[in-house]
Amino acid sequence: MSHFLIANKQLLGVLLGMAFGIIARLLMLKTDYRQYPTYPHGRIIHISLGVIAAALGAVAVPALYSKDYTAITFLSLAAQQFRDVRKMERETLTKIDSLELVSRGATYIEGIAMVFEGRNYLVIMSSLLTSLFAVMVNLWVGLLAGGISLLIVHHFRSGKTLSHIISADTAEVRVDGPDLLVGDIYIMNVGLKSNQDIIRERGMGFILTPLNANSKVTISNLGQRQAILYDLSTILGVYRDDGEPALIPMAKLDMKDGRLAVFMLPQDKDKRKALKVIGRVPILESAVRMPTEAKVNKQEG
Repeated sequence: MSHFLIANKQLLGVLLGMAFGIIARLLMLKTDYRQYPTYPHGRIIHISLGVIAAALGAVAVPALYSKDYTAITFLSLAAQQFRDVRKMERETLTKIDSLELVSRGATYIEGIAMVFEGRNYLVIMSSLLTSLFAVMVNLWVGLLAGGISLLIVHHFRSGKTLSHIISADTAEVRVDGPDLLVGDIYIMNVGLKSNQDIIRERGMGFILTPLNANSKVTISNLGQRQAILYDLSTILGVYRDDGEPALIPMAKLDMKDGRLAVFMLPQDKDKRKALKVIGRVPILESAVRMPTEAKVNKQEG
């Protein structure tokens, strides 16, 4: 048995690397409330890409051992392919978004596309590390390296959520004449009495208070606000149809202190569930701003 392992060390290292790369991709593959990737065909596409990424990462090690340095060009080609995947996801989601009652928004779409590209690189990293240690040392060390790489993958599988940067509370939805307010924050003008009656009956409001200066700028981003509205509408449903602009969910800032008022008409009027949904909305990487890290602010501090 030991003679077989030694004689086929590189082959077994490649197979082990591929196995851990595929496991890493399966760990990161989840169809959730957004129904993306779709099941089963969307999943098949991403699993297939994961297998390709795992094979590329695993094969690179024995190729370099054989002093076949052109193998690096395959990794660069893979990077180009995965960038094309990101572009494909962006275009697909943008087309679908125009048919949603409450859209995701360009920032949310770009975040999803970026995640799918980045996860393929994590698969390459996992298979490369596993194959490297299996070939350099032995299969047992390769297994250990593969296990550690899966822990790294699990850590980077998801980012922070809004609960890290804001505190959310319910607020009264008021219709004062034609003016719609959530708490003390003005939302919009509602002229039709029929719409005013629907808002009084079904309206829900929330106030999101930023915890610091960075979070104040982040939640003011229009893409981040749209992500909040999309997640709420997807999970709780939305009481509107196409061509009813007065019933569309909205999020408006209090210009004085940076609080964000969220107004919506849900199908499921469960305030506790809504607060949980808001807390679990992902912080979009493209929306994150850190003004406190600027040198001028540090000098003032």
